[in-house]
Amino acid sequence: MFVVIAGNIGSGKSALTSLLHEKFGWVPHYESVENNPYLQDFYRDMSRWAFHLQVYFLSRRFMLHREMTERVKTGVVQDRSIYEDALIFARNLHDMGCMDDRDYANYQALFASMTPYVRVPDLLIYLRADVPTLQRQIRLRGREFEQRIDPSYLEQLSILYENWISNYKLGPLLVVDTHKMDIVHDPQNQEEVMYQIDHLLRNKR
Repeated sequence: MFVVIAGNIGSGKSALTSLLHEKFGWVPHYESVENNPYLQDFYRDMSRWAFHLQVYFLSRRFMLHREMTERVKTGVVQDRSIYEDALIFARNLHDMGCMDDRDYANYQALFASMTPYVRVPDLLIYLRADVPTLQRQIRLRGREFEQRIDPSYLEQLSILYENWISNYKLGPLLVVDTHKMDIVHDPQNQEEVMYQIDHLLRNKR
C-alpha cells in the first residue's frame, strides 16, 4: 500500500505518519525541513526565494516518490504529496505575486512532465484544520523559522487545499478534521482514525 498524508503546515501530518508506521509497520517518509537549503531564506523573503524553494521541493519529492514506490516492497506512508507542491504551494505563491508568470509557467511545465511517472496513492488522507489550530501546532513544535508565518498565508493555503480536495479524483480519500479530533494526543481519536483507514484499504483490496 502507498498512503499519502496531505494537509496545511501544522495540521499533524508527521504525527499521523508516525502513528501509521507504528500501527501497520509501513515505511515512513517525512518531509525534510532540517536540511532544506532555502526554507529559512524563503520565510525571510518569499519573493526572492519562492521559485528556488518550490523547484527544490518538487525535485526532491519526485525522486523520493519514485524511490519509495519502486524499491519498497512493504507498505509506505508519505508525509505530504508531490501534488501539494504544485497545486497548493506554488499556486499560492503565484497568486500572492511572489512567483512571476514566467517562473510559474516553467514550474508547472516541469510538474506536468513528472506526474505521469509517479504512482497514484492507494489512499490520500487529508488533515483539515482551522488556522487557530495550525498556529497552536506550529507554536508547540517550536521551529523558529515557522513562528514568523502570517495567519493570512495559512488561510490562503487552506482555501487552496479545500478546492483541491473537493475535486480530488485520483483514488480513495479520507478527510480528518484535526481541529475536532486530536490525533496527536487522544488515543480514542487515534483508534477511530486507524479504523477508518483500515476499512478503506480493506475495501480497496
